[in-house]
Amino acid sequence: MRVNYSPESIDDLQRVVEFVEIKNPYAARRIAIDIQEGVDKLKEFPEIGLPVLKANDPEKIRDLYIGDYTVRYLLSDQIIYVLRVWHNKENKKNL
Repeated sequence: MRVNYSPESIDDLQRVVEFVEIKNPYAARRIAIDIQEGVDKLKEFPEIGLPVLKANDPEKIRDLYIGDYTVRYLLSDQIIYVLRVWHNKENKKNL
């Protein structure tokens, strides 16, 4: 399995890290590493995330929870598409 990041998910990761980096650069680096390691696990265990029940196809759209963060991804035959990343306290309507 391969992982591709959407442009929105890359922006999300940058936003999350920059927000934390202002107060704690070490924590920001740790968050980035934790999210990357979590996403890398999807290559081996693509169905580890929970189905998004409100999605048109809940078995293909899934949420992976990594600490206080959610990674939403689309599962296809050969590629995992990371769609969005957010802190669980963020308002998803703004994403």
